[in-house]
Amino acid sequence: MSMSPFNAWLILQGIETLPLRMAAHSENAAKIAEFLVGHPKVALVRHPGLAEGDEAKRVARYLNDGTGPMVTVELAGGRAAGARFIEALKLFSHVSNIGDVRSLATHPASTTHRQLPEADLSAAGITQGSVRLSIGLEHPDDLVHDLAQALTAA
Repeated sequence: MSMSPFNAWLILQGIETLPLRMAAHSENAAKIAEFLVGHPKVALVRHPGLAEGDEAKRVARYLNDGTGPMVTVELAGGRAAGARFIEALKLFSHVSNIGDVRSLATHPASTTHRQLPEADLSAAGITQGSVRLSIGLEHPDDLVHDLAQALTAA
């Protein structure tokens, strides 16, 4: 089976711009992580750019082209806060996949990992208040604004 010429052209276009897009994803995610760290409704932020100690050394060694688009946030209010936060987002899409050019958000405890018992969620590093963000290519100020209003609602 072979792909159509148009599909091949689309793939080549995507490959040619991948380094530029990944740099923008990484830059935006770092700005989002910095914003979330100081917010009173956020208990914890996980992002490679925030690493310290030995973990920071590994990040510098292995992620020297950028830290990627993923930011995990643990909301202080647990599952209810996570649900309110997701519902209040306007710019972020509420989906389970990651890696889109648009910003995405998911609440693993009620979506992708909902079938797991609490002990397994905990072993996977997922709390009832965990929210995963895949940061896209939108302007970071717009993303911060959307997150701020969603955190207020949470």
